[in-house]
Amino acid sequence: MSEAKATKGAAADGADGGSTAHAADGAPGPARPRRRQARGEARIAQLLRAAADVFCTSGYTASSTNAIAREAGVSPGTLYQFFPNKEAIAVELGDQLLNRWRDTYGAAFSQSHIELPLDRMLDAILDPLIAFNCENPAFSVLMHGSEIPGRITEEHDTLHATMLTRVESVLAGYLPDAPAEQVHRIADMAFMIFKAGLDLIMAHEGEEREAYIQELKTVMFRYLDPLVGDDALHRTRAPHAP
Repeated sequence: MSEAKATKGAAADGADGGSTAHAADGAPGPARPRRRQARGEARIAQLLRAAADVFCTSGYTASSTNAIAREAGVSPGTLYQFFPNKEAIAVELGDQLLNRWRDTYGAAFSQSHIELPLDRMLDAILDPLIAFNCENPAFSVLMHGSEIPGRITEEHDTLHATMLTRVESVLAGYLPDAPAEQVHRIADMAFMIFKAGLDLIMAHEGEEREAYIQELKTVMFRYLDPLVGDDALHRTRAPHAP
């Protein structure tokens, strides 16, 4: 690529003009992060929305940069000004979704929710987690699909472990005398019940989806109530009462 074309591409990307000046006069200088202009940020958001739609429709493996550009209503050349390939698009989209998922589950497991009675606690915790997945179907495609970039799966596995640890800490508060291995098994089982129920929820829409949401809550309640419900809590803590 000629210097003129490189400079033009950098300007289209919203790159900092100072970096171009260093390249033009040959003076060495440290790499600077690009300052994306508002128009560039809007274009990136447009491309990521299009990628999410294409990934959901075709799956990650069968998707292409041409299909993403077509969905976004731009030329492939415009797409390549911002992303070098499909993997880079997936990584950027995955990073954004993982950050939002992290915020969502952090708020869902707030202390005020955990102190609620079990049925209301399940509503407070499960509703935002389910809503996030229903509103962002590309999240499931990128986290669980085949041939997904390794960076995404690694970050997802780390986040999964963090969430499981959080569930264990909540259960440990209800089961102070239970061995750590038992608490881990209960947390793991509850987590897998949620994931299986979520798959069914995502496979349906409208009233059927709402019905499966209620079924998931019913299953979770019936599994956890004997362990952490009001009666179980009373049985667990009564011997320690003065």
